Amino acid sequence: MHSLEFLQDLAVVMIVAGLVTILFHRFKQPVVLGYILAGFIIGPHTPPFALITSQESINTLADIGVILLMFSLGLDFSLRKLKKVGGTAVIAALLEILVMGWVGYELGRLFGWNNTDSLFLGAMLSMSSTTVIIKVLTEMGRTKEKFAQLIFGILIIEDILGIAMIALLSGIAMTGALSVGAIGVTLGKLSIFLIVVLVVGLITVPRLIGYVSKFKSNEMLLITVLGFCFGVSLLAAKLGYSIALGAFVIGAVIAEAREIHRIEALIEPVRDMFSAVFFTAIGLLIDPRMLMTHWGPVIAITAAVILCKVIACASGTFLGGYDRGTSLRVGMSVAQIGEFSFIIASLGVTLNVTSKFLYPIAVDVSAITTLLTPYLIRSADTAVNQFDRLAPRALVNSMSLYTQWIGQFGNGRQPNLAAKLTRGWILQMALNVALMTGIFIAAVYAGQHPPVWLRDLGLSGESLRTALWFTAVVCSLPLFIATSRKLQALGMLIAETRVTKAAAGERTAAIQSIVAQVITIAGTALLGFYVLVLTSTLLPSLRVLIVLLALIALIAWLLRRSFIRVYSKAQIALQETLSQVPPVDPTPVAVALPSLLREANLEKVEITNASPAAGKLIHELQLRTQTGASIVGIERNGQNIINPGPDEELQSDDQILLLGSRDQLDAAIAALK
Repeated sequence: MHSLEFLQDLAVVMIVAGLVTILFHRFKQPVVLGYILAGFIIGPHTPPFALITSQESINTLADIGVILLMFSLGLDFSLRKLKKVGGTAVIAALLEILVMGWVGYELGRLFGWNNTDSLFLGAMLSMSSTTVIIKVLTEMGRTKEKFAQLIFGILIIEDILGIAMIALLSGIAMTGALSVGAIGVTLGKLSIFLIVVLVVGLITVPRLIGYVSKFKSNEMLLITVLGFCFGVSLLAAKLGYSIALGAFVIGAVIAEAREIHRIEALIEPVRDMFSAVFFTAIGLLIDPRMLMTHWGPVIAITAAVILCKVIACASGTFLGGYDRGTSLRVGMSVAQIGEFSFIIASLGVTLNVTSKFLYPIAVDVSAITTLLTPYLIRSADTAVNQFDRLAPRALVNSMSLYTQWIGQFGNGRQPNLAAKLTRGWILQMALNVALMTGIFIAAVYAGQHPPVWLRDLGLSGESLRTALWFTAVVCSLPLFIATSRKLQALGMLIAETRVTKAAAGERTAAIQSIVAQVITIAGTALLGFYVLVLTSTLLPSLRVLIVLLALIALIAWLLRRSFIRVYSKAQIALQETLSQVPPVDPTPVAVALPSLLREANLEKVEITNASPAAGKLIHELQLRTQTGASIVGIERNGQNIINPGPDEELQSDDQILLLGSRDQLDAAIAALK
């Protein structure tokens, strides 16, 4: 019976969503708005009765939609792009969170709400909707543009900071005070999680996907990729992080695989189905009665979200060195709240520290700002042109000079070789320590929450903890040895560059040797002490510990070369993945079109022997006159004819490229076959 109800709910969602979105597409309106309207139509708050019997099942499918949308974002937004926009994204995200947090708190106090409600309102307003923005930009075909890539970077930084914000709000709600230590621990664990997933993923996942792709099976490749997607999302959820963050991270890892374009094509239809359910689920939450009851705060908060987010994000982007046009497009694209705001609102409800009206208000503001998002993005180009036309010329020139100055400042930094080597070695050592930390945290967690197969071994508690500690130390030995070698190299470099002959005289070599050895020994000892502190809950008795340390030292001495080879292979694999040339999209006709051709489509058609167009000149077909579509290219015997003239003859086996709207293309294809 339950399965039948679920099937009924799913059928209602897809049928109504399909009908409504057909109308929206017909009238050239954003399809995402159709999904939200469909949810409102079938929702529990729309008379005469609710068409959905189990909203929990729909919410589960909506969560899958969030995972797939974020996974697709990761596929489209590789680590190279994140590195490119990282600095500006951090500035814009921080400025947006600070400004919107302050605006939300002040609005709450203006409405007469208590401090906790006002604080949670500020947190909710500080987060933009990643899923809404991705869907709208994808639908508009603008995900490849510069401003869109910057938006994706801002959204990821927001999600990361949002996790710290949840820890902050939880601490304040439970204790009434700000717990800096709890925030630091949360951010530290989050950093370890991201580093471990990224490093291990970049070393192994692209190669595994390359192996799977050799079987030439789309089914096998799709199942493998979805396994990674849901697996890492589950891992993130188990560790207390957002499923969306886990999906994005593994998507960014898979984006480094050579098969990325094939994977994107396989994921797209699956993503579209579940994302439709997600946006329909947003519509289910809209309650007109609540909107009428709290119409004043809803309107005021909506206006504040749109105005202040545009100003904050545009200002942050401009300060980061981007031109005013890109900055304004970024600001007008992030003027909404969404799924992360729901998480923050539900946190207040769960902790029983916020008023009951706060969550419905967040839903209504999210729905309204989501409805307005496509129109804001579409009007961004007009707003840029209006700003350039109406703003004082002195202001426009000053902004252009600032952008040029920031660009020159960034390009003028040329570090010397010693500084470059030092930064590289420190980064490698930091990554090694983070990976070691991940190994030991996993061992500690297994000791505190042993899985069934470990309990079935029949070991006592102390024996199990000792075995886990020993295993973790042995697994981290390649990283420990590599870090010691990097410390040795760093010590020698510092000794050579800091201890000069002019200062040390005849004893230069001896002092340099002492400095290098002190740095190596002190760093190694500090790393060993860190490991002991980190695994203090697993440490055996002193006598057993001494024996195990001696055994570990013996293993390290005997297998030192093997450990070094293992680490070197992993390092080479990581460097190869990050340095490989990005694969070229095999379907060049799918590139984003200029804004003037945003509603146009391209389609390739083959001229067969039976086609009425075979042997005729282009002007004889009168194709543009009769259908409105144009022939913009011909592929013939491996040669390309771009923008052929009216006297070009079409031949059998020609591949012609048509340009036009969907209706025009359908009419042209019918005329050519």
